[in-house]
Amino acid sequence: MLFLYDKAGGAASVSDAAVLAPKSKMIPLFAVLGLCLFSAATVKAFEIYKTFQTPEVFLAEVFKNNVPAPKMLVLDNSAQSKISAVFNRSFPQQRVRYWEDGERTVWIFDDIGKEGYVPTTSGFVINNGVVDSAKVLVYRESRGEQVAEPSFLNQINGSKAAGNGLDKPVDNITGATLSVNMMKRMARTAITLDSLRKK
Repeated sequence: MLFLYDKAGGAASVSDAAVLAPKSKMIPLFAVLGLCLFSAATVKAFEIYKTFQTPEVFLAEVFKNNVPAPKMLVLDNSAQSKISAVFNRSFPQQRVRYWEDGERTVWIFDDIGKEGYVPTTSGFVINNGVVDSAKVLVYRESRGEQVAEPSFLNQINGSKAAGNGLDKPVDNITGATLSVNMMKRMARTAITLDSLRKK
């Protein structure tokens, strides 16, 4: 809002306002404009986040709307050592929630493709040490969202552990190498988490 004030000889006109307004009164105008620009940039940043499927919908789909109660896996030092070998660092949670139905387990957790990025959330169904299904639920990086496409994820499905990686080759995506590596790492981590359960 422009602030008007009286000048010698009469009231200032609207056209004079921007020129004649005291600097101290112009500060609120610049503050509002700055806030608007910041808000627009923030909205743009959030537009990068893509929710392909919520965890709740993913679980309902996997268990055909009969989702079992979640269980908890506690990662002690030995478990953390096994996880860090495939996750490339310590797992950020000491307690990991999972869902179990017979030999199938479902794991939903986060990882980052590039240091400094916001973590991406993915879900994995593991059946007897094999990746039954892999899905990107919420993708939060600025590029590489092609890893959420079925054509890419089908390369991971059916994979088993092979050393610290997977036994199936997974094609790279131009411009999304870090996201591809993230998904392979997450799938291998889900297999390890499954193997750490008390059976």
